[in-house]
Amino acid sequence: KLCGYLQKLSGKGPLRGFRTRWFVFDPRRCYLYYFKGPQEPLPLGHIDIASASFSYHQPEAGAAAPGDEPAAFEVHGPGGAIAVLKAATRQDMTYWLQELQQKRWEYCNNLDAAKRDSRTSPTPSDFSKGLVAKDNPGTILSQNASAERARNILAVETSPTDLVGEQAASQPAPVQASAINFSLRQWSTELKNSMSSLRKGNNENRKSVFYTSEEWELLDPTPKDLEDSMALEEKRKHLAEGSKGRRLTSSAFPFDFGRIPHKARRPLLKDMIGSSKNRTGSDSSPTEWCSGNGNKLVSELQLKYQSQQEELEKLKKDLLSQKELVRLLQQTVRSSQYDKYFASRLCEGVPKDKLELLHQKDDQILGLNNQLEKLNLEKDSLQQEVKNLKCKVGELNEQLGMLMETIQAKDEVIMKLSRQLSECEDSSSSPSGAVNSPTATSANKDLQELDRLKDNLQGYKTQNKFLNKEILELSALRRNAEAREREWQAKYTSLEAKLCQIESKYLILLQEMKTPVCSEEQSPAREVITQLLEDALKAETSEQPEQAFFKPHLVSEYDIYGFQTVPEDDEEEKLVAKSRALDLRSLSLSENREISAGVKWENYLASTMNREMMRCVELKNLIRSGIPHEHRSKIWKWCVNLHVKKFKDSTVPGYFQSLLQNALEKQNPASKQIELDLLRTLPNNKHYSSPTSEGIQKLRNVLLAFSWRNPDIGYCQGLNRLVAIALLYLEQEDAFWCLVTIVEVFMPRDYYTKTLLGSQVDQRVFKDLMSEKLPRLHAHFEQYKVDYTLITFNWFLVVFVDSVVSDILFKIWDSFLYEGPKVIFRFALALFKYQEEEILKLQDSMSIFKYLRYFTRNILDARKLTAIAFGDLNPFPLRQIRNRRTYHLEKVRLELTELEAIREDFLRERETCVEKRDLISDDEEDS
Repeated sequence: KLCGYLQKLSGKGPLRGFRTRWFVFDPRRCYLYYFKGPQEPLPLGHIDIASASFSYHQPEAGAAAPGDEPAAFEVHGPGGAIAVLKAATRQDMTYWLQELQQKRWEYCNNLDAAKRDSRTSPTPSDFSKGLVAKDNPGTILSQNASAERARNILAVETSPTDLVGEQAASQPAPVQASAINFSLRQWSTELKNSMSSLRKGNNENRKSVFYTSEEWELLDPTPKDLEDSMALEEKRKHLAEGSKGRRLTSSAFPFDFGRIPHKARRPLLKDMIGSSKNRTGSDSSPTEWCSGNGNKLVSELQLKYQSQQEELEKLKKDLLSQKELVRLLQQTVRSSQYDKYFASRLCEGVPKDKLELLHQKDDQILGLNNQLEKLNLEKDSLQQEVKNLKCKVGELNEQLGMLMETIQAKDEVIMKLSRQLSECEDSSSSPSGAVNSPTATSANKDLQELDRLKDNLQGYKTQNKFLNKEILELSALRRNAEAREREWQAKYTSLEAKLCQIESKYLILLQEMKTPVCSEEQSPAREVITQLLEDALKAETSEQPEQAFFKPHLVSEYDIYGFQTVPEDDEEEKLVAKSRALDLRSLSLSENREISAGVKWENYLASTMNREMMRCVELKNLIRSGIPHEHRSKIWKWCVNLHVKKFKDSTVPGYFQSLLQNALEKQNPASKQIELDLLRTLPNNKHYSSPTSEGIQKLRNVLLAFSWRNPDIGYCQGLNRLVAIALLYLEQEDAFWCLVTIVEVFMPRDYYTKTLLGSQVDQRVFKDLMSEKLPRLHAHFEQYKVDYTLITFNWFLVVFVDSVVSDILFKIWDSFLYEGPKVIFRFALALFKYQEEEILKLQDSMSIFKYLRYFTRNILDARKLTAIAFGDLNPFPLRQIRNRRTYHLEKVRLELTELEAIREDFLRERETCVEKRDLISDDEEDS
């Protein structure tokens, strides 16, 4: 983990200066977050390393540069933003630079590899566990072996000091003397961090505040202010040396908000500026006050200019919205005129069925026009991305030219120093005639000067190597950006060609439908329809991997979880499955446009980089909206550890391996049934489709270890599916503890035993909730005597596995692993409420039961289903479920006792009565 203390140049005007911050690198987004301290939950901001370049300045030839003095370096971001950071020593600076270079190189190469496969996640570096991670390798695909070798040659090997790394969090922050070390812009963040530390006892009410990039980068310096800031820093050093008694402390935020009274007055900006001038000395000239008034006037003008700019942007947005409204109205007028013309000219003497057919074709034309507009929007977005990439390439070329000029200047300085060094060596090797004290003194000075020149020469050589490596990496990244641009252009061309082909075929089909030819011969429309169906059923394959990026197919053979999207046997089912997959793809694309959920997750995970995650309302709401694919492994593991912490603390290290070893070596009564069910677990998932699949062996190990831990349960059909879903995102041991969480923590006792007592009780509780939450639907089922628990029993037993589409399944599991079994009741009721109106239309028991068997596979909108489960069904108290479980448990036990008494009476009668001796019970027949 790359983290440690650095000083960041921030602020404006008299408040500008270096402040000590705690920096943490996030490999998921290649961001360098900075905090006030290691224990702060909220970051003050971030620096985008993926699109940045690095540089630093070697000290002047006349200044000594020992290795233990602070060394500053610059991070050049997009748009000309420059962040100036200062390390405690030159060694730390070199270490930070080489590590940031390496992280940027790894992230950009991984990003290039991920974008060549549309099925991978946009952040491939975050995958850590589970079978799904095997489909998203995080290995670096080097585009140029010679560039990699050159990088290794130019690398500067160095080791960090105590101020870098996780151990630095226990070290005190380095003190930096400065005239003013205060930031007005960060007041809100400081207040939130202070209040969060005061509310540590009340974790349920803790919420992170989400920051946008605009708020985070307020303190980043502009290129115009860099020279003034460096001059101001030199001036402060001289002032600090001359007035040691008046030096301020280096606290980045000197006020303690936990101790000040409630009515304490906030210090004004002019008061702090005045106090800073009094501290730095009383020799301020009147010209400085004049410049202060001028700065005030300039700031007022800037505020007015900014307000006018904001008003101008608002007016531009209003103009665009009005133009869009005019366009929509024009389109509506054209469609109404067309309908009027169509009705007046063609409706006379035309049969009704032909009119309906024409209306249908008109609707299809409108749908195709809408699709064309969507594709045009996608075309515009791709063109905008191409423009952005070209701008970025231009910026990189400018940075490359600047670096080349810098290297040329450094080379000239190196040559000059080399000549001075040779002259000094020649002068020192010349024989001295007389030995006296003035000659010895001059010789010592020459030796000191020689040592200083050698140090400077070594520094310039190191800087030269670093800048050469930076140029090499930036050139490689520029080539990768150009290659990405070409690939996007090719993809856009392929999509446009595909759209033209489809539109042409549909126009031919519509023309044929408009003027049908009544003959026994096969019409061209049938050929077109046949060709369209064949094209629609084609799945994306990996036969030609070099062309996989350019294929416009939106549905692949397997989804990101490994489930088969289109079956192979039934042609009709193929078409339905393909249509369902396209609808899911459309929903996921529309959800990806709304980036608010993703930004919230990124900000929340950034706030937990320096602290442990804990239960809170904010995290619960995020999980209910769905965990992103790239973070699900981490969050699932945390949820499982949260529930089984008391079990894991009481076990010895290697507990899972010891259970597995005992189950393999000793006789296990459950092993035979486990082997029979392995290949029947998830046959439509590629990770469990064959005996040699990696998931089959892991599934066997987890089930055997659990059967050895729980001999009373051993193995029950249904446990295999629970483990199979867990293994997609967790490793073997974590999946084992996930099964322990479900069976021993979430579900009541006897839920997975031979009698399935707990499962029967939950079905009765669910019936009560149906009559309360959905009374119309419950009465409908009672009227036609439909026992819907025959369908819902499997929902509860395996938590909806193989009952809903995969996207909805994993969102249900997200909330289930965090909140517990109440989520199953919520989503079971939500599924019925989602299709309540459709079920009420059915008027016989056979059609109702047939519809209930497959209706959940047609529910695709996860957002709507989640809103029903966690919004429309409230209130949903857990105490009510517990009370009803207790009530129905007693009733079921009494019924089982009566059944057992009837069975014993039957056995006694069979022994005494000769006529009934041939009768056998169901249990005896099974045995």
